[in-house]
Amino acid sequence: MSEQKDYIKKFVAMQRLPYEVKVRRAEQRAKEFYDEIVNDRGLNVHVSVGGLDSITLKYFLDSIGLDVPAIGVTAVEHSSIRKIHKEIGVRPIYPDMAKHKVLQELGFPVISKAKAHKINLLQIKDSEKQTFIHAIMTGDMGEQGKWQHSKKIKLPDKWIKLFGGNYQEHRPDLCCKCADFRVSAECCKHMKEDPCDRWAKEHNSFPFLGLMASEGGQREFALMKNGCNYYGKEVTRSAPFAPFMRQDILQLALDLKVPVPGAYGEIRRKSDGTLYTTKAQRTGCDICGFGIHLEKRPHRFDRLREDNPKAWHFWMYECCVDEITGEKYGWGRVLDYIGVAWEDYPAVQMSIYDFQEYLP
Repeated sequence: MSEQKDYIKKFVAMQRLPYEVKVRRAEQRAKEFYDEIVNDRGLNVHVSVGGLDSITLKYFLDSIGLDVPAIGVTAVEHSSIRKIHKEIGVRPIYPDMAKHKVLQELGFPVISKAKAHKINLLQIKDSEKQTFIHAIMTGDMGEQGKWQHSKKIKLPDKWIKLFGGNYQEHRPDLCCKCADFRVSAECCKHMKEDPCDRWAKEHNSFPFLGLMASEGGQREFALMKNGCNYYGKEVTRSAPFAPFMRQDILQLALDLKVPVPGAYGEIRRKSDGTLYTTKAQRTGCDICGFGIHLEKRPHRFDRLREDNPKAWHFWMYECCVDEITGEKYGWGRVLDYIGVAWEDYPAVQMSIYDFQEYLP
């Protein structure tokens, strides 16, 4: 436990280093990985490109003299990202399933990857994983968990009430319902991870990834534990931006004159020096709903309506077919159920920073 605290402490210290120092360290780590894989092992490397962070990584690798080919599942990205992928020569990798089939056959990616996995288990009646189901519903770990209580494993009551109906007996204190749509955490696996992993194996290639621990999510702890370069039995990868904060990646994008996809708007600076993007802070596949309940409006689906009204209508109303009624439905049903407004036009609050270029 103390060892775990030590490497987290060291990583946090790296995150606090000056921007210029972190950039130099990123260059060192990237070149070390390249030398190990290409020069020492005689294998190949590639950079996996999606949104702004990984586009910046491609430009960074070019800037330090590393000629690394880029691949990406371009088809699932925003149209403005697809345009830049084409401009910079990203080799398109194709998903294993069409986007609408992912939603129809697997379920909707909503709340977060970890919570969607738990909700998916709750939607399976008479599951064999009763001990885990009980832990998800109550937090009680049972005999296997030495009778401890885990807030980390337990699903928040807000979501138990919406999705725990099949296992109501575990929480008689709550009135639990069952949703009329499936939830899944498997979308990225079929859309991005498996196709890219398969390409990498076929080409004896290992990836540079534009991941940052500061973005949180499931990869945060792994990045803190394993650092920028990791050489494992199952996974070998380089994440030279792992200690970067959001400000670092935006500053590097400016320094390298990286083309910013329209989905992000522009990179601007507030009066206190903080950099921000005027539209999306992060992007992903247009069928992804992870974190949508935390977004202020206009949220990602509002921006989709603005960018492509026909696509918005399809994904909100028509992308799936109810297996019982035969009715067409889409993200609208899901967002209504979890309490996220979407059908009305949001009132856009203008910030003084939107007018900064006109200020004296």
